[in-house]
Amino acid sequence: MREITAPFQTPPVPGHVIEVAEGVLWCRMPLPLALDHINVYLIDIGTGWLIVDTGMKGDKTQTLWLQIIEQHLGGRPVVAVLCTHMHPDHIGQAGWLVNQFKVPFYMSQGEYLHARTFTATERGKPTSWRTQDYFSQAGLSEQQVTAITAGFGGFSKLVEPIPSNYIRLRDGQTFDWGKHQWQVVVGRGHSPEHACLYCPALNILLAGDQVIEGISSNVSVLAIEPDAEPLADWLASIERFKLLPDDLLILPAHRLPFYGLHRRLEQLAEHHEEHLQALLVACQQPHTAVELLPVLFKRDITSAVMTLALGECLAHLHELLSRGQLRRDLVAGVHQFTATVVAEADKGYQPGEQLTV
Repeated sequence: MREITAPFQTPPVPGHVIEVAEGVLWCRMPLPLALDHINVYLIDIGTGWLIVDTGMKGDKTQTLWLQIIEQHLGGRPVVAVLCTHMHPDHIGQAGWLVNQFKVPFYMSQGEYLHARTFTATERGKPTSWRTQDYFSQAGLSEQQVTAITAGFGGFSKLVEPIPSNYIRLRDGQTFDWGKHQWQVVVGRGHSPEHACLYCPALNILLAGDQVIEGISSNVSVLAIEPDAEPLADWLASIERFKLLPDDLLILPAHRLPFYGLHRRLEQLAEHHEEHLQALLVACQQPHTAVELLPVLFKRDITSAVMTLALGECLAHLHELLSRGQLRRDLVAGVHQFTATVVAEADKGYQPGEQLTV
């Protein structure tokens, strides 16, 4: 199994590019977040350039795109835009780019429809009783629920209007783009139908948030699907991605490109299994999801990150429920989780600092 190594130690300055493979350019866009960047890519598909992921809404990002297109594409046009998934840092400028250059937009159906759903929610509009229940049943107070849901509907402020139509990406679909064939490989768990791009001839995988070195992608139960089991999807996707060659150059959406796919996938699986075991130990006595947050995170969980932290905790609890290792009881309107098997603590386990992407 190949160890993890990074062939590029210095990322491109925003507005500039690095060629990471024949006809594949790596760029960076800034983000107004703790994780302060996203990697975006351009692929030479023969007739011009395909943009893969776009950055978040904002004039600065648009200016950087215009600079790249004017200075680094050899005078050849942008001919298509593709987004790996629907999170704002990936789809934020898709609508602007598509309209600016009048080009088609590629996305999987699950991601496109979720993006349209989230942009349809109006900020400040009262949340549904079901959304309120999702948070209150997890153990949050009425005041905490009000504070968190007051920010709902903000998705539209982070993205340009979503393109009004799209070309659907399907798992296993292939495209003859330029000199090479590219295959769509779908992963699930971080988002509904995350599309990665695999090029056997170039031996690369544009991995989006599906495989990142050093940080793990957020895997969350959301209020829109309160009984979801996304961790099962994520773990199944890890096994599926192990079928890809181990010597691929991984081009992720954050941090640096790297080699060592299989080792990184093993690390991700181990990370989640450690979390599951720690929760199982904690649940030898009944606990709510909110009470269990310190088991997974050693940082303070503020209202700004509560949705991510709670969603990830619930994803792990739902996986344990699915395995038959927990039971869930509704007590005075709040779910309590209790182990159905005896579990011993891993003395080497430590909660994590990172709330992921």
